[in-house]
Amino acid sequence: MTPEPPFGTPPPDPGAPYDVLVIGGGINGCGVARDCALRGLRVALVEKEDFGAGASGASSGFIHGGIRYLLSDREVTRRSCEDSGRIQRIAPHLVKRVPIALPTRKTGLRGWFQRVSVEAFFSAYDRFAPLKNGKPHAWLTGRDLVSLEPGLARGLTGAAVTDEWWVDAFRLCWANALSAIEAGADVRNHAGVEELLREGAAVCGARVRDVLTGRAEDLRAKVVVNAAGPWLERVAGLAGARARIRPGKGIHLVLERRVSPLGVITEAVDGRQIFVIPSGSGSLVGTTDDDFYGDPDRVGATEDEVEYLLQGIETMFPAIREYRIVRTTAGLRPTLFEYGPNEDDLSRAHRVIEHAEAPGLITIAGGKLAAYRMMAEEVSDAVCRRLSRKERCTTHRAFLPGGDAPPPESADPLVRGLARRHGSRADRVLELGRAHPRAMQPVCANEGVTEAEIRWCARHERVRTLGDLARRTGLGLGACGGADCAGPAACLLGEELGWDAATRERRRLDFLRERREARAALPESADDERLR
Repeated sequence: MTPEPPFGTPPPDPGAPYDVLVIGGGINGCGVARDCALRGLRVALVEKEDFGAGASGASSGFIHGGIRYLLSDREVTRRSCEDSGRIQRIAPHLVKRVPIALPTRKTGLRGWFQRVSVEAFFSAYDRFAPLKNGKPHAWLTGRDLVSLEPGLARGLTGAAVTDEWWVDAFRLCWANALSAIEAGADVRNHAGVEELLREGAAVCGARVRDVLTGRAEDLRAKVVVNAAGPWLERVAGLAGARARIRPGKGIHLVLERRVSPLGVITEAVDGRQIFVIPSGSGSLVGTTDDDFYGDPDRVGATEDEVEYLLQGIETMFPAIREYRIVRTTAGLRPTLFEYGPNEDDLSRAHRVIEHAEAPGLITIAGGKLAAYRMMAEEVSDAVCRRLSRKERCTTHRAFLPGGDAPPPESADPLVRGLARRHGSRADRVLELGRAHPRAMQPVCANEGVTEAEIRWCARHERVRTLGDLARRTGLGLGACGGADCAGPAACLLGEELGWDAATRERRRLDFLRERREARAALPESADDERLR
C-alpha cells in the first residue's frame, strides 16, 4: 500500500493561489476549512501538530450553553445551545447525553432560599433546552440523591438535575477536516507556519514547513484565516497585525474508572465550579481556569492544580482519591482580552477581526467549542465578502462523515467502539478487518483499538505519528498509557507508512514520552513502572 502524500494533496492547478489558507487545525480552523470548501472555494488548511491537538482536544468536550454564562451573557448561551442542536444532528455518532446534578447542602431558611434560587436559575436555563434537544430540569430530594448515587457525601439536601451533551472533540475536529478534504481541500497536519507572505501590506499566503520531513513550501492564497487559538497573537504578529487574547489555562484529570453515571457539579476551595463527569469507561475531573503568561507550546498540569481539583471533588465524593488517575490534560482557552475580571468571569464571546493594517488577513478569537460551527460560518462569510463570492453556508444541514446513517449495531464492544468513532463508516473498517487475518484482535485492549482500525487510520485519516493515532482512536490514552500497545502500533504504522526500524523505535519512544509527561504532575503512587 502506497501511503498518501505526507504533505497534503496539491491543488488542481499548482501554480494558482488558493482562495483561502486557514492556519490552525483546532475546531475553529477545521470548521472554517469545511465551510469554505463546501461553498466551492479552493482551500488549504495547515496545522503545526495535529487536528485537535491543542485547546480543542484538551477541552471538557461539552457542547452546551454553559449554565454559568446565563447571567453574564445570554447570547453566548443561546448561540451555543442552538449550535449544539445542529452538531447533534450532523454528527449523531460523536455525541452522547450526560445527566448533570448540582447538589445543595444548606438547611433551614438558607436552604429554602438556596433551592428557590437554584430552581429559578435552572428554570431560566430550561428555556434554551429545546435548542439543544435538552430536557427540563428536575429536582431530587437528598434521600433520592443518595439512593441514586451512594458515593456522594452525606448531608446533601437535594439537587437540580439537567442534561448536557458531550462530544468526542478529537473526532469532531477530524470529521470537519475530512469533510473539507472530501470537498477538495488541501489539508496538512505537522505543517508549521514560518512566515506570512506579503505583497506590500497585503497578506497573500504563508511559508509552511513540514515539521516531520523538514520540507518547506510557499502556499499562496487570496485570503489567510488566522485560527491559531492560543497562538493567534503570534500568527497575527507575523504580519505586523494586532489581535489580543487573555489565555486561560485549564486542566483535567482522567480517572481509570467511573465515579458515577451522573455528572456532578461542586465548588472548589475558592468558590469556582468544578465537576466530575462520566467519560468512556472512566471519569473526567475538571477544570481549572488561570491566567497563563508562558509559552503556549509548553502547557502542562502542575501538582498544585491536581490537588486543587481533588480537594474540591473530595467534598462531594469523599472516596475520590481511591480512583486511579491515568493522565492529565492541559490546554489554553483563547478568551478575548479584558482587563479586570477574574479569569472565570471572562466572556466566551468571539470576535472576527479583518485586519486593516494587513489586508487579506482575518483572525477568529475567543468563542466556545459548542458554537464552533456558527463561528466558522461567520468567518467564511467574511472570506466570501472579500472574494466577492455569494455562496451560502450549508454546514448546518450537511452531515459530517459517518453521521449520515445509523452505525452498525453489534454486541461486540470492539464494533461498538468503531461505531462511536466512525459512525456509518465503521463498516468500511470492518471490511478492511475481514481482509487481514486476526485484524479485529485488539492492539490496545484498554481502548478497543484493532489492527484494522490502525491500518484504516494510516491510509485514510492522515495519521503520521502515534500521537495522531491516539487522537483518532484513543490508543494509549487509557490505563495502559501506551506501555502495552505503543510497540505493536508502531510496527503496524511503520508497515503502512514505510518507516524503517530506527523510525519505528523513535516514534514509539516519542509517544511513551508524551504519555509520561501527561502523568508528570500526578502523585508518585499513580505512576506506572512500565512507563518509566
